[in-house]
Order: sequence, then structure tokens, then C-alpha cells
Amino acid sequence: MTARSSSESPGRDIPEATIARLPVYLRALVALAEAGTATCSSEELALAAGVNSAKLRKDLSHLGSYGTRGVGYDVDYLRYQIAREIGVTQDWPVVIVGIGNLGHALASYSGFRSRGFRVVALLDADPARRGEVVADIAVQPFADLERIVREHGVAIGVVATPAVAAQDVADAMVEAGISSILNFAPSVLSVPDGVDVRKVDLSIELQILAYHEQRKASGG
Repeated sequence: MTARSSSESPGRDIPEATIARLPVYLRALVALAEAGTATCSSEELALAAGVNSAKLRKDLSHLGSYGTRGVGYDVDYLRYQIAREIGVTQDWPVVIVGIGNLGHALASYSGFRSRGFRVVALLDADPARRGEVVADIAVQPFADLERIVREHGVAIGVVATPAVAAQDVADAMVEAGISSILNFAPSVLSVPDGVDVRKVDLSIELQILAYHEQRKASGG
């Protein structure tokens, strides 16, 4: 996952690399809490998050001092503080544009709701998809984007269209007032300053894994 543009938390000078790891720490803390763990050391949390403990302590130092020497971190408290820093203690309305196979899968993903995101609309330009219901949400015309953004106060849009349509969809999202875009289309989006884009390209991730497999096979 890569970022085209970056943002910092209001009032804090937090490195972008640290911001990218905060959701990983949050996921690890949620898992620890669900397992009944009340406190954990930095080593335990680092192991659960898949990072080294020195990096974790440095990352958390940007947020404040939440650990207690000899005791560690209060799991629930640290989970709340990170969730608040990220902004997922509130409910974020999201629209998904492009309801093909990928759009269907994203719309049906139950993890959005539990992590602070609420899919308020599914949009597609194909008239044949209008009225189709996915995860209890009816697909609406893409032309309704501006109205939906205005009515629901949407700031986050997901692009799940073919590459050829992605830039036009992004342009329409920006015009409608969306300022953060998650792009699943295999294309690079051009957006104005002040609009954040995160790109998810599964083929690139697979190619990186293929590189490592090739290195292993050659003994490199």
C-alpha cells in the first residue's frame, strides 16, 4: 500500500511512517483485548504487531507517555488513545464506486463497521446494476455522487473501478467534496493538493513476493 500524498495529525508532528504503523498497533491491541489481556509490555505488543520493540516505543513516544515502567501498557487505554489519534473513535461515512467483483467484496466486508467506517452508498455507472442490493445496500447511479456526499457528509471515497474509469471517478469525487480516496484501480490518480490518496495494488504486492521467492530459489 502506497501513498501519493501525506497528512499529519492535527497539532502533532508525527512521521508518516509512524502514522502508517498506528493501525497495525491498533489491530494488535484489539486482538490482545479480545484475548483478555489487560496489560502488555512493549516487547509483547511489538511481537503481536510484527515490529521490533525499539521501533514501537519510538512510534508511541510521538503520541505521549502511555506506558508504566515495570507494568507496561494498559491495553484498553492505549487502544483508545491510538484510535483517537487515527480518528476512528468517530463514525466515518464512506462511498464505494464500482460494484464489480471487487466492489462487491469491499461492500460485504464486515470489518469496516468495527473499525469506525460506515458504507453509506454503493455507486456504479452501469444502469444494469441499479437497484442491485449488496450487503443490504442498494446500488445507486454514479450521477448521484454529489447528492450523497452532501447528504451524508462523506469525506472518504473508495475507487473500485477499472483503470480506464478511475481518474474520472476521482475527479468527480474531488468535485463533490471528497478529500480522501482509497484507490484499488491499477492506475495512478492525479489529485489537487489537500486531497489524500492511498493506493492498494495487489499485483504489485504479489510481484514483490515473487521477487523474494526468486531470490530464495537462487540462494541469493
